[in-house]
Amino acid sequence: MKPPVFAYHRPETVAEALDVLAEVGHDGKVLAGGQSLVPLLNMRLAAPAHLVDVNRLAELDVVAREPDGVRVGALARHARVEDDQAAAGAVPLLGQAIADIAHTAIRNRGTVVGSLVHADPAAELPAVLALLGGTMELASAGGSRRVAAADFFLGPLESAVRPGELATAAVFPAPPAGSGSAWVEVARRHGDYAVCGVGALVTLDQGLRVGSARAALISAGPVPVPVDLTDALGGQPHDAADWAGAGRLAAAAVDPEADIHASAAYRRHLAGVLTARAARAAAAHAASRLEGAA
Repeated sequence: MKPPVFAYHRPETVAEALDVLAEVGHDGKVLAGGQSLVPLLNMRLAAPAHLVDVNRLAELDVVAREPDGVRVGALARHARVEDDQAAAGAVPLLGQAIADIAHTAIRNRGTVVGSLVHADPAAELPAVLALLGGTMELASAGGSRRVAAADFFLGPLESAVRPGELATAAVFPAPPAGSGSAWVEVARRHGDYAVCGVGALVTLDQGLRVGSARAALISAGPVPVPVDLTDALGGQPHDAADWAGAGRLAAAAVDPEADIHASAAYRRHLAGVLTARAARAAAAHAASRLEGAA
């Protein structure tokens, strides 16, 4: 299928892009990597009157290691972030999750910020941002604002970006010292959308006992589902904690829907199994980092 007719804009600066977006308002869509938007256009599930191509805005093509985390600009591709050693060292969960996003060709073109704005409940990066307590940076002709991940994902394919706004960056905070992370998911084929996926973040104390533990799940609700696992794992040894108990907490927290790929009951079962698996792997990761630093 072919997309509907639209006016094409290719601004040279962020200021020019914001002026165009302010002018077209509700009728405009931003094109960056296009890995989500272009299929929607071709299937005529989206029909913007104006397409604003931001691929010439070089100042947004940035991956920066900052004192408190990693800032990813709107034009940074998945592959660039995945391969950035400084980013991986500061926020390992970024690379762990991106490795499960689609296929190499898509990761070479798709953008991290574009995936976040698309807000697909089956996508990995919204859960990563939610689990880490990250923020989105949004700009418009009238100014800029920051939106916490907890307030950014409003529903399936719905984010807090307003008409006339451009998402310029995402900030992923670095986990505290003694932390480890893991990403696990089940898909019919590697690279397919996950039937269920889980990111876990576990922080150990100096005695290698669990101080805190959290998870965020995808394909388990309309938005990423954060779950605090500390009640099940807190104070326990990193290699002998109640992983099954953590899984039960997650399974009780999710509200998945059935579709052609899986029943709701199967997704809930996966939420429990994968959370237990991810939490155990994250604890092992934290222990290895602490022991390596000793």
